Amino acid sequence: MIAQFTSMIQMTSALPNDKACREYLELRRWNGIPTCPNCGVVDENHYKLNVKGEFKGMYKCRSCKERFTVTVGTVFEGSNIGLHKWFLALYMFSAHKKGISSHQLARDLGVTQKTAWFMLHRLRSVFTDTSDSPLGGEGVVVETDTTIVGGKSKTMSNKKRKAMKGDRSVAMANKTAVSAYIERGGTIRFDVVDSNENEPDLVRTHVAKDSVLMTDTANTYIAVGKEYAFHGSVDHSKSEYVKDGVIHTNTIEGAFSHFDRMVFGTYHSISRKHMQAYCNELGFRYNNRKVTDQIRFDMALLKTAGVKLPYRILIAK
Repeated sequence: MIAQFTSMIQMTSALPNDKACREYLELRRWNGIPTCPNCGVVDENHYKLNVKGEFKGMYKCRSCKERFTVTVGTVFEGSNIGLHKWFLALYMFSAHKKGISSHQLARDLGVTQKTAWFMLHRLRSVFTDTSDSPLGGEGVVVETDTTIVGGKSKTMSNKKRKAMKGDRSVAMANKTAVSAYIERGGTIRFDVVDSNENEPDLVRTHVAKDSVLMTDTANTYIAVGKEYAFHGSVDHSKSEYVKDGVIHTNTIEGAFSHFDRMVFGTYHSISRKHMQAYCNELGFRYNNRKVTDQIRFDMALLKTAGVKLPYRILIAK
């Protein structure tokens, strides 16, 4: 029987140690029947190998004779951190609305900040929207907007402030543009704008042409808006937020408020290199905000398969 829990205290009671967590992962990932990650053979009679007379989750495939555990091919593979701590980290990471900092996680789990930071990035790597399909469709309202992260002038020297006034490239050097696209009543998708990208092309990539597009009055949306079934816009500079009861960008603005609280309230400073990963993290939690914490936890747990993030890749420049 699969353990049930509605809070972290219940989870720690239902899954109190590495053995219980490993069995839970086997039930969720394999439906309880061992599956060899090397040849794909599903067989409840795969050999169980004992270590010092105790079975600790190591199997030997009856077909290809390779050894494996349920963590092979997941973000947990090769980790010296026990599954119980991984499960606690995943639960907190998926349940906390604004995420959790590596310093806080390190204190909660009793590990170093460096270890906690790596664990969070491994978990963050599975919170990814793998769909390439545009959002929206016939009759579906899609709102889009862009926010700028970082590079506040009040934290800069007078020299940098003067340079910003005369050169936009200097002004944007320490800033990151993040665009978002959200279906009303549906899902959200974030995309960090690279230097070789422009917002009109990103709109074409992420939003289906037969959608109803809602934006503000920024010049970047004027031309591309004509390519859609309908383009509605509101002028925030004139304190205009809703027209005709349906034309607005309040949904995307609300999502960006979650983004701001995550960035400034929890992480404080995010490098451009990792910005997309943090955006994906928020997107996963936002799109699954209406399900229970256990369902969200299980969804994230299943997504840990097939993803590996070596430390050397994470810190590479």
